[in-house]
Amino acid sequence: MNAPTSVETVSTAADKAKLAVAGLLAVGAIVAFYLLGQKDMWLRVAALLGLLAAATVMFFVSEPGRQLIGFGRDSARETRKVVWPTRKEAMQMTGYVFAFVVVMALFLWLTDKTLEWVLYDLVLGWKR
Repeated sequence: MNAPTSVETVSTAADKAKLAVAGLLAVGAIVAFYLLGQKDMWLRVAALLGLLAAATVMFFVSEPGRQLIGFGRDSARETRKVVWPTRKEAMQMTGYVFAFVVVMALFLWLTDKTLEWVLYDLVLGWKR
């Protein structure tokens, strides 16, 4: 089994500063978009996208950003290891699921009607 994962925190002051700058750039992008409200739309969108791109780059340069990239690579590698079912196997399993749902629906309907008959007709004597 895999060892339990530990919670890692941002440890270095440089990484904390990078994350703070990334956050400020993201907030600055939104503020700039609204402060440039009287300007052309292309300028507003360019400022928004440029500052968001800078915030993204700043995040991915920090240690948590590098860990996120590593996690994505590991996830993609694990996905390639999955043995996917063939079309025939998938159709068979889907059929089994539908059959089970029908059987379970009939069982629950019969149980409901039986309990209804026992409670209302036999116990309470309510004839409809």
